[in-house]
Amino acid sequence: MTERQPTAMNSHHNSLAWNAGWAAAVQRPSMGFHKNWAEEGFADQTVRQTVRVTGAGTRARIKLSNRYGTAPLEVSGASLARAGTGAAVAAGSVRPLTFDGAASVRIPAGGEVYSDPAEVTVAALESLTVSLYFAGPTGPATFHAQAWATAYRAAGAQLGEVDPVVFGETSVSWYYLAAVELADGGPARRDTVVLFGDSITDGFGSTVDADRRYSDALAERLAAGGRPLRVLNLGIGGNLLRSDSPWFGESARARFDREVLAQPGVRSVVVLVGLNDIGFSEVDLPTYKPNPDNSAEQLIAGYRDLIDRGHAAGVRVVGGTILPFKGSEYHTPVAEAKRRAVNEWIRTAGAFDAVADFAAALADPADPDALRSAYDSGDFKHPDDAGYRVMAEAVDPDTL
Repeated sequence: MTERQPTAMNSHHNSLAWNAGWAAAVQRPSMGFHKNWAEEGFADQTVRQTVRVTGAGTRARIKLSNRYGTAPLEVSGASLARAGTGAAVAAGSVRPLTFDGAASVRIPAGGEVYSDPAEVTVAALESLTVSLYFAGPTGPATFHAQAWATAYRAAGAQLGEVDPVVFGETSVSWYYLAAVELADGGPARRDTVVLFGDSITDGFGSTVDADRRYSDALAERLAAGGRPLRVLNLGIGGNLLRSDSPWFGESARARFDREVLAQPGVRSVVVLVGLNDIGFSEVDLPTYKPNPDNSAEQLIAGYRDLIDRGHAAGVRVVGGTILPFKGSEYHTPVAEAKRRAVNEWIRTAGAFDAVADFAAALADPADPDALRSAYDSGDFKHPDDAGYRVMAEAVDPDTL
């Protein structure tokens, strides 16, 4: 078993220029919003996960994360394939993955590892399937809670072109998989746009397995307009700008450098966060802890911090206004006053390089404090598929 040190990368990977393909923000194991396998982990099981990439390439590698593991993680085998339907893969497309030439790898607690390159030809907006076998037991799993995509689990080693019926269990989270990067033999490109924030960026309320998040809609819009930028979604449901949460990830401020600025070829970021900092303080539920009473001025200071760090790295920072949420459990006169103050600052202060006015685009014309019903997923604060398309339209491609 080959062991990797945290954030180590094999030297022969440097012969290829790697570009972004797909990424997800990883979280510590928790119950999350729905049943998942993070706390139980895996033992003599294969987990199969499909992701849609927003770039093209003829080589691919994956990044696996054991960031929140308390012990080394042993990955007994892995494979990459072009996606089929459900748990199926495209015939003849399965490629075994290796790690420094070995079929298995041990990732230290807190560490991550890249696979060796695998030959696979994939176009932008096509999907790849990653299968991971754990002879196990893994213990609790580093994961991404709200994938809005189905993961499949099977008993035993099922890395190849097997009958998809063996994958009889499903989840809607991603496990250990943090990124897919692509190479095409050309140079590295500075063409990555990161969408960064909370559940609205993550895609809460969008249709599972349909790729209807606002990140998907933006990638499609850019490609259709002849500007095929690589769009990465680094949202986490429930994420806070200023506070870490056991359920909803490290704060946006804490994860900004590694999940935005460290992405390959990052040129711009759209920041949409702060709704939960406002809303959690209005609701006394265990899942909404910590819930400090942040002022609008404290949130603005948090945005300025992200802007300063982005600019220091040569990255454009676009500010997204906080969507209306009247009718939700978050909404009180105090919360609404904070939202209005924060949005007024985002629109007028000139601190961001540009503004994506999501609030104006999705507000009810008859009641600007509420989401337009045609764009509401049903909880008065998260858009539906149509709303996410409108959000994508609110981003000016020239600002990216």
